[in-house]
This record gives sequence, structure tokens and C-alpha cells, in this order.
Amino acid sequence: MADIVDWISATVAFEARDFGSTARYCEALLKRPLKSPVSGSAAVLAARAYIGAGNPAKAVELLARHQADLPQPEGDAALAGAYDAMNDSAHAVVYDQRVWLNYPTSAEAQGAEAELRKHRQEMGSDYPEPSAQALLARAGKLLDARQYDPARRELTAISQRFTGAARELALVRIGDAMRRNRKDASSLDYLASLQLSSPEADAERLYQTVAAARRFNRLDVMEGAVDRLTRRYPNSEWRQQALVAAGNEYLLRNDVAQYEPLYRACFAAFPRIGQAAYCHWKVAFRAYLENRKEAADLLREQVRDYPESEAASAAMYYLGRMAERAGAHSDARAWYDHLQRSFPNYYYGILARDRREQPAIAHASASPAVAAFLRPIRFPGKPLPASFDPPPAARARIDRSRLLRAAALDELAELELRFAAKSSDRPEIFGLELARSASARQAPDRAIRYLKRYAPGYLYSPVASAPREFWKLAFPLPWRQPLFQYSQQAGLDPYMVAALIRQESEFDPRAISGANAYGLTQILPSTGRELSRRLRVRGFTPSMLFRPEFNLRLGAQYLKTQLSGFDGRWEPTLAAYNAGKTRAVEWLNRAEYREPAEYVESIPYTETRNYVQVVMRNADLYRRVYKD
Repeated sequence: MADIVDWISATVAFEARDFGSTARYCEALLKRPLKSPVSGSAAVLAARAYIGAGNPAKAVELLARHQADLPQPEGDAALAGAYDAMNDSAHAVVYDQRVWLNYPTSAEAQGAEAELRKHRQEMGSDYPEPSAQALLARAGKLLDARQYDPARRELTAISQRFTGAARELALVRIGDAMRRNRKDASSLDYLASLQLSSPEADAERLYQTVAAARRFNRLDVMEGAVDRLTRRYPNSEWRQQALVAAGNEYLLRNDVAQYEPLYRACFAAFPRIGQAAYCHWKVAFRAYLENRKEAADLLREQVRDYPESEAASAAMYYLGRMAERAGAHSDARAWYDHLQRSFPNYYYGILARDRREQPAIAHASASPAVAAFLRPIRFPGKPLPASFDPPPAARARIDRSRLLRAAALDELAELELRFAAKSSDRPEIFGLELARSASARQAPDRAIRYLKRYAPGYLYSPVASAPREFWKLAFPLPWRQPLFQYSQQAGLDPYMVAALIRQESEFDPRAISGANAYGLTQILPSTGRELSRRLRVRGFTPSMLFRPEFNLRLGAQYLKTQLSGFDGRWEPTLAAYNAGKTRAVEWLNRAEYREPAEYVESIPYTETRNYVQVVMRNADLYRRVYKD
């Protein structure tokens, strides 16, 4: 633990402005044989100490030596400060610009901006201005961070300063900023007014027009922009995005005649890039729903050409269902066998397991022809390793983290494990340890997120392949007694309630959604007030929804009300819980579905469709993990 002792000593010395001791402790830490998780931070701290002691050249040398370990943007900010202390404006500008351009929303960027203004005045015509591409990229980062007004100001400045394609791209992206800021009508008029000569900028303008027109319900404008993109720039990726956006609009409206040609054009023109797999699936599934002759071929194409897509498992399942209806039970068995092996804990893998238990399928032998078709196809997903026993080096890291936690240095303990996971070929071992410690601190939500991050392939593994502890941390049951009590009082399956909570809040009792829903089951304050009146609870306040037991009581009653409204059918109930009852009912009325899975796959909102599948999958896993 000598490196941690060095680090704590260095931080204390720096606070006391004892720069000499700070540098000595940090240098000692950096020379330790065991790589420390605080090495990069120690290099930055030592550099600041050297600057404070009047030796910026030493700071530059140290930071250059440990460049690969430096945390960013702190590392580049420290280098800029060191060069500035050496009166080396040319190098200081380089690193200040890196901070300002690459991390525009960071605290360091504000300091870098002030320094850059100073250097621009000092250097005059020698000041190296950032390229138009770098400035456009910075504005894009601001847009992605939802800082629309600052992004728009910077794009305006770019359009005034540069000429050619850079200027025109900036002008187009001003329209994008307006659209993202919900100023659709203005953005439509603005985009229509642009006269551009750059094909790249004009193609992007047409896509932005499609996006804005769609939100503003101007389908004529949307269609016209798609047509112009197709005529002028048939191979532009902006055309593919426009085809998908327009197709999605008609999908929401259930206008098959309009959306299917758009999706077909998408994967025909761009068969292997972008959203081709998504477009192909929309056409394939529609053909399946309508029992077209081409359905089987399209489903096979989906499996063969897009095995990495989310729809690959769905395509195998529906091929199995087609085979069943045709009496080809050996074909169905082969599809279901492969689907369950490749996607054992996914929605369609679980459905395939249930179909395999049907007597006609269970007694059939898997079709060699289907097996031969599937054999060369490589599906995504890396299952968990056979053993979670840590090798010696991993054990040493885990022991260090436990020592730190025993000393109440929880942040350093977590940093130790995250550092080890990042540099290891067995990150799931450290993810499990992180999840254990989070669970011990009554933070089940963090335990879930650790396992999702450091063991991302766990859903590709059978439950029996990992320790039961792993699955109980990935699918926890905190507040088990009240959860079962209120679920059973409402006549609900407790595991279904747990499955919903895991997806809604990950068992964080303080969770607040973007729609302002509170607590474990994510109840809106208005809904909570209505349910409280119904249950004769006096003195309701929204903060009461943060109490786990109270939230579980109301959530179970609300879910029961929703379920009763759909005659006990979970799939539309979950769709309503996520997207509202009106939409769930509308989707039910769109077709005569032969099974619930067809309804789920027909949900046009990707978020809601995934939500229903995940909750149903979660419930199945809860039952298997806690069946004893």
C-alpha cells in the first residue's frame, strides 16, 4: 500500500503548499514497481508542485514521461500551465487548445479559453488559429451536450470567419441547433433559405430538413427533401438517415405502403452500413406478419447478413414459428436450439426455450439443413468465463481494494478495482468485486451497473455458468419482504414487479426520471396523489415516493390497475406503463396478432419495444435465480 501512503501524503503536503514534499512523494509513487491507479493524478499533482516551486521545466519533463497515464483534460491543462510558466506561449497554446476543443463542457475549458484570449493578444498574427474542422467538432460536442445556444453562437462565428464547405456546414448546423432546441418551424424556414454549393453541406441540409419537417408534421416537405436527396446524392449517408427518419414517421402512423419502400431503399442502397440491418428487419417482419411468400427468405437474409443486429434472434424465432405452422418440427427444433444457445437470456431465447418444450418439438430431431445454414454464421456476444477464481495478480488488486475499504477509503478502493478492470483481460472478476462492495453499501443500482459495464456478455451465458452470487447481484431483491407483500396483496407476480423495478430504477429509491417520476417504481407525483386518495393515505407529499415501502405499495396498486385494464395481459400492460395506455391500445388494434411476441415486435417505439422485452426477460431470470 506504499503508493497510497505516498498519494495521501502528497495531497496533504500540496494543501500545505509544501511543494518540495509533494513532488518527492509523487516521484516515489511513480517509481513503485506496482502500477498505481493514481499514477496519472500523481504526475499532474507533481507537475503543479514543480510549477509552484518555480521549476516548470521539470513539470513538462515529468508530464511528458507519463503522458499515457494522464487523466484528461487535467493532464493537458497542467502541460499548458507549465509551458505558460516557462513563457513558452507556442506550446502553451497547443495544450490549451486541446482542452478547449476536446472538452468544451469541462471546468478546465473555461480556464483554457481565458488563457487563449491572452495568448491571442500577445502573439498577434503568430497565433495558430484552430482549423475549421476542429471548431465544427467542438460545436458538435456542445450540441450533443444540449448546450444549444452556445453551439449556435460558435457556429455563427465559424460561418462568418471561414469560406467554402466549412462555412456552409456551419450554416447548416445552425439549423440543426434550432431544430434540437425545439424551434422546428424556424429551422424549416431557415434551412429552406440556404443556398449552398458544397454537396456535403447540401446533403446534410436536406437531412436536417427531413428531421425538422417530421417533427413539425410537414410530410410534404419531408417527402420532397427525401426525393431531392435521392436524386442529387444517392450515395450519401445523409440519404440513408433521411430514409430511416421518413420511414419511422410512417411506421408510427402504421402506413405500410409508405414506410416499406423507404426501408427497402435504405438497405438496398446501403446494404452493409449504418441502419441497413434495422431497415431490413422492418421489411422482413412485415412480410412475416402478412404471411407473404418472401417472408422466409427475408428472415433468413436477416440472420445471414446481419447476425450482429438486435433482430437476428427475432428472425430465428419467427423462422421457427413458420416451420411449426408448416409441420416442419425438425426445422423448428433446429432454429430454437441455436437461438437458445446463442441468446439464452434474451427475450426470444426465452421464448424459444418455451417452444422447445412443446411435445412435437421436444420429440423432433434438429434439422441438419438448418444447422448447416447456421454453422458459418458468427453471432455477437462473449459469454462469461468458466471460472471466476481470480489469478494471483487480480487477487492482489482485490486484496488492496479490501484493505482500502477497511480503512474507510472507499473512493480509492473503487478506483483500485476500476483501474484493474480497465487494464485486465478478466474485467468481470473486478466487476463482481465492485458489485459486492456496492451491495454491502445498500447500493444495488450501482452493483447492477458495475456488472453491466465489466461483464457485458453475461446475458449470453446460462445461469448455471456463473456463481449464484453473480446473478443475485445482477438481479437483486432488496426490500424483498414489502415487495412480496404488496405484490401478493395486489394479486401480482412479485418477480414481475421486481423485473419492472430493475428496468425502471435499478432499485435506486431516490431515482427521478426525465419525466419527473419518482422512486423504485417511477410514479409521477400526480399519480401518487391519486393512488394515495384511493388507498386512504392522508397528507401525501411527493417526497413520500422516495420511501421504498410506500413506493412499492403504490406501485403495486398502479400496476394492478394497468394489468386489469388489459385483461391480465402483461405485454400491453408494460407497453402502457412505458408509453401510455392510449398508445398501447392503438398498437393492439393494428393487427390480429397470433401470439404476444408479434404484438411486442410491432411496437413502433424502439424504447418501448425494448422495455417490454427486457422486463419480460428480467422476470424470467428472477424466477430462475430465486427459484429455490
